[in-house]
Amino acid sequence: MPLHTRAALRQQPASPDTATFRTALRRLVGGVSVVTVGRGEDRTGLTATSVSSLSAEPPTVMFGLNLASSSFPLLGRHRAFGVNFLTAAQAKVADRFAGRGGEKGAARYAGVEWSEGPTGAPLLVGALAALDCEVEDLIERHSHAIVIGRVREIRLGGENAALAYWRGNYERLGWLPEEASAALGLRSD
Repeated sequence: MPLHTRAALRQQPASPDTATFRTALRRLVGGVSVVTVGRGEDRTGLTATSVSSLSAEPPTVMFGLNLASSSFPLLGRHRAFGVNFLTAAQAKVADRFAGRGGEKGAARYAGVEWSEGPTGAPLLVGALAALDCEVEDLIERHSHAIVIGRVREIRLGGENAALAYWRGNYERLGWLPEEASAALGLRSD
C-alpha cells in the first residue's frame, strides 16, 4: 500500500469543535510575533502567530485579534501598531506578551529595549524585523477582528534564529550566529 494511502487511513474525522480546532492549528507551524499597541502607560500588546503578509504593493500585513483582548480598544484609539518578529532568544518576551507571567498593559514592555516608529508604535530593538503600521481596516467576525495594517516603516535586525510555535510549544528555526560560526570552524577573533 502506498505511503500516502496509509497516512490517510490513520487520519480520523472529527467534528469542528473548539478544542479539536485548536489542536489542529497547533500542528501548523507559525512564526512568533509580538504586536504592540498604544503609547506610554496607555500601551499593551499580544503574542501572535497569525501575522501574515497581505500585499507587497503596497506593503500590508494582517492578523487576527480577539475582540475581548485588552489590545482591541487601544488599537481603535491609536489606529497604529507594531509587529515585531521574534528571535529564538526572545521566548521570554513572547511569554510576557502572551500574559503567561500575569503581566498586563505597559508592564509587558519591561526588561527589553524599545523604540518608536513614525506612528508612535513601540518597536522591539533586536527583533528579526519590526514593522510600524497604521490600521487600514478592522473586519469583525465572530470572536475576532481581522486587522489590516499599512506598513509605514520597516526595521531589519540581525540574522538570528527565528522563534516558531508548533504543537503548543516554542521552537527554534535556524542557527544562532555563534552556532553557525562554530559549525563552520570560524573564529570571532
